[in-house]
Amino acid sequence: MCDIDNDGDLDIVFANGQGYSTIGVALKPRVYINNGAGVFADQTDARVGTLTGWFRGVEFGDVDRDGDWDMLLAQDFAKPALLLINNGAGVFANESATRMPVISLTSSRGQFGDVDNDGDLDIALTHSGGTSHFGAGAKPKLYLNNGSGVFTDAPSNVPALIVAQQMDILFLDVDGDLDLDIHLGTRATSTSSSKLYKNDGSGVFTSITMPNDNTAYSYDAGDIDGDGDLDLIGVNAGVSNQELLLRNTDGIGTVWTNISSQIAPNPTSDDNDSRFFDIDMDGDLDLIVAALGAPERIYRNNGTGSFAQVAGIITSNADSSLDVKVGDVDNDGDFDIVTAQGESGSFQNRIYINVGPADSIAPNIVNTEHVVGGTQPSAHTVRAEIRDQMTSDRGFHDRGVHLVYTVNGGAEQTASMNWSGNNMWRGTIPAQSPQSTVSYRVRARDWNNNLGFGTLTTYTEGGNANPADINGDGLIDGNDLAALLSQFGNAGGSADIDGSGLVDAADLAVLLAAWQV
Repeated sequence: MCDIDNDGDLDIVFANGQGYSTIGVALKPRVYINNGAGVFADQTDARVGTLTGWFRGVEFGDVDRDGDWDMLLAQDFAKPALLLINNGAGVFANESATRMPVISLTSSRGQFGDVDNDGDLDIALTHSGGTSHFGAGAKPKLYLNNGSGVFTDAPSNVPALIVAQQMDILFLDVDGDLDLDIHLGTRATSTSSSKLYKNDGSGVFTSITMPNDNTAYSYDAGDIDGDGDLDLIGVNAGVSNQELLLRNTDGIGTVWTNISSQIAPNPTSDDNDSRFFDIDMDGDLDLIVAALGAPERIYRNNGTGSFAQVAGIITSNADSSLDVKVGDVDNDGDFDIVTAQGESGSFQNRIYINVGPADSIAPNIVNTEHVVGGTQPSAHTVRAEIRDQMTSDRGFHDRGVHLVYTVNGGAEQTASMNWSGNNMWRGTIPAQSPQSTVSYRVRARDWNNNLGFGTLTTYTEGGNANPADINGDGLIDGNDLAALLSQFGNAGGSADIDGSGLVDAADLAVLLAAWQV
């Protein structure tokens, strides 16, 4: 679900590919455009042309930072992932040949995220080896962006662990350090269970021990108990196909507690996906589970991460749901539900319209990066983790995230923050005059225009307030003159007072004019 044509409503794209474990007929992804009231028109041909493939997953990210959402299609049966570039109006061109590594993958899912904090979106993809995503094992793929939306394979950045039957991959910050970690979900048994890879901040990942799981189809992350960190649910990943609920016990993702008993009931059914969202606007995350061959199930959270099923609040359709998303498709302020069908039955994708309370809770700026002024004025990057009353692999649907800052108590200024993966946003405060006092906070607006603000943070810009004070002691005197003379005739340096690139007579004149000021 994404506003692909930038008209203020959420459109829907379904990945589409025939064949379970054996390749079938190539099919088109399906693109449905919203009229603003939650009524959708199939505009596949107009938006992606004649493109076909064996697509398992679709996600969106602005890979070239031109302000629109580009499309990633994860492809199965030893086919490369495809990258489609948006022209700004929601029409996509397949530019995979010039932008993506030509690597055949057996992939079920791909995600965008800035793993190395360089301001652009990188790509992570599942890859199971073999001839399908049920393959015996391989490493997931990590493709790094060069800043222009051209990607390079980075195999050495990912742990050398062979993982079979990779079903899901998720970016999330499990340890609160404002970089994106990776959770990799697998359908294989506990001998090749799902993995958590922690980021060292530069996009290099290390495997962290996790509880064993079984036959996982997907994972979702959310703060289910209100303690500020992200917990996990693995659908079908528990004992006998139950859901596996894991509490982030230490808050940094190294100790996890199995609390699956806190889902009641937790049947041994064949489920495929889940999402957390606040259905009753009481401030905690409730849960929907998408089932294969059975109706979807909705659970209410008691606020501490214990979930009880609520009957009768979603139409009972015993269909074959493979995926579920939540979002406000009719722009009335509440979270609707979309399910994607496959594998068996009539393949009838569905929309469930919410008639409950609208989202009235502002986004929560959980964590904001603290700027430390350097020795010289410079632009400063600020990252923030922001959560709302819903979860998805793309975080929440927003209507703008900004840095709001003042300089020396002056008027408020703003700088846009770019989405950088799941719940993470990134922006830049421009360089200010030396010794300026800069105060800033993050402002986030969700899809229903609830406005949230982060904590106000202050730093002092680097550099000397008076460049003629070369040694920074508060006086312009013989010590500064000596420093200038020692650098006279040199290019640049601390004595280049006028910034001309050369320490010369012009700098001497400025220093003498300001003598002992």
